[in-house]
Amino acid sequence: MELNSTLLGSLGIEITELQRGKVVATMPVDDRTRQPFGLLHGGASVALAETVASVGAFELVDKENEVVVGLEINANHIRAKKDGLVTAVGTVLHQGKTTMVWDIKITDEDEKLVCISRCTIAVIKRKK
Repeated sequence: MELNSTLLGSLGIEITELQRGKVVATMPVDDRTRQPFGLLHGGASVALAETVASVGAFELVDKENEVVVGLEINANHIRAKKDGLVTAVGTVLHQGKTTMVWDIKITDEDEKLVCISRCTIAVIKRKK
């Protein structure tokens, strides 16, 4: 699956670790991801969080017959960030047949918490 031609490429998101039930990704805090006051845009953090959950969920399904989509996401923005790099670590909390729930923590270079998110993913049948 080509991810660079999607929102991931636009925001500079890179998947750095992918294992069953866990995903790690980074995103720069730069002109692409800042809001007008120079801080990391909350929407960019949410996009990073949903990306991590979606990529991780897709690794846990039958790729021939199923796809995953975000169903619900929430986020608490804990700390402002002006530049540098943030890292999201997502872990699966619940893996059911039709839904998954992922916990995502986004931290800065000093491992200080920037954002915490929970994302519910729907598992749907591929249309053939």
